Amino acid sequence: MLPITSGDTPGASYAAAGVDIEAGERAVDALRPYAEKANRPEVLGGIGGFAGLFALRIGRYTDPVLAASTDGVGTKVAIAQAMDKHDTIGLDLVAMVVDDLVVCGAEPLFMQDYIAVGQVVPEQIAAIVKGIAEGCQQAGCALLGGETAEHPGLMEAGGYDISGTGVGIVEADAMLRPDRVRPGDVLVAMGASGLHSNGYSLARHVLLDIARMSLQGHVEEFGHTLGEELLVPTRIYARDCLALAAETGVRTFAHITGGGLGRNLERVLPDGVRATVERSTWTPDPVFNLIASRGRVERAEMEKTFNMGVGMVAVLPADDVDRALAVLTARHVPAWVLGEVGRGEVGVDLCGDHPRF
Repeated sequence: MLPITSGDTPGASYAAAGVDIEAGERAVDALRPYAEKANRPEVLGGIGGFAGLFALRIGRYTDPVLAASTDGVGTKVAIAQAMDKHDTIGLDLVAMVVDDLVVCGAEPLFMQDYIAVGQVVPEQIAAIVKGIAEGCQQAGCALLGGETAEHPGLMEAGGYDISGTGVGIVEADAMLRPDRVRPGDVLVAMGASGLHSNGYSLARHVLLDIARMSLQGHVEEFGHTLGEELLVPTRIYARDCLALAAETGVRTFAHITGGGLGRNLERVLPDGVRATVERSTWTPDPVFNLIASRGRVERAEMEKTFNMGVGMVAVLPADDVDRALAVLTARHVPAWVLGEVGRGEVGVDLCGDHPRF
C-alpha cells in the first residue's frame, strides 16, 4: 500500500527532484518545426511516436547493405555552453555521423539524436535540434526522432551532451572498401572547416588554460573571436562524396577525425599498400598554428590529434583525378591532390613541410 501524506509538508514530486515534465513537453513543441523540415518520402508518421518509422523501398535495390554509425561531438559542447550558442553544435553531430557512413559509399537515410541535459531549457533544446535538422537537410537524410533526457544531480543546469546514430544504405557491389585500393591510385583531399569536432580537449587546454585567451577576444588571424572560430561547424561531405562516387571510380574515402590524417587514412588501406602525403600541398588554417605555438605542441602531437585542414580524403584512379577535382570545385568544396599510393608495408608517410606553418 502507498503511504498517505498529511499535514502542511508537501509530498515529494518529480519536479521537486529536478525533472520538469512540462518543460520537456514545451521543448518538443519548440523543436517540432525544425525537425519536421528534415524529412524524406520514406518517413512514416511524425514527431511524438515511440519509434521512428522508415519504409525502406527494397524494390529500389538489388542487394542492399545497411550501414550504421554512432558518434558525438566531444568537448566542443563545452565551447557552445560557454558561448551560450547552441544552434551549430547539431551540425557537428550530423557531420560526425553521416560522413562516417559515406566512407563505404552509403547514402544516409535517417538519424536519431540523444540529448542529455542537467535541466530542460526549451529554447536551448530547440536551438540544438535546429542545428541537427539543418545538418540532416544538408546530408539528405531524415531526422527520424530522438530523446531528451533530464539528469538533475548528474549534470549541471545548463550543461548537456549530445550523440546521434545514423543509418545509410549501399548496394553490395558498389560498396567502397580498402581492398579496392591499388598502387598508383591518387589521394585527393577535401578541405576542412577548421578543427571540426576533434581535439577540443587539447585545444581548450592550450588556448584557455595555458594561453589564458578569452573566448570573447578578437583574434586578428581569424577576423573574429576565438569562440566563433572554435564553433565553426564541421563540414558535411556526405552529398559531395556521393556525387564523387557517382561520377568517378573512387575506391574509398577516409574521414579525418580523431587520430588525424595518418591514422585515419591507414584505416582504408589494404595490406601491401602504402600512402604518401605531401604536406607542401596545403597550408593549415591559422587556428592550428595558434594551438601549436601557444602550447608548444610538437608536430607529431598536432598531426595525431587534429585534422590539420583535411576533413576527407578520396582514393581514386589517377585517370579520374581531373574529373574529381572538377566535381568538387563545382560543389564549392576546396580540393587538391594530396599524395599517392604505392607498394609497401601498409601505412602512411607524411613528407615535406607545410607552407607558412
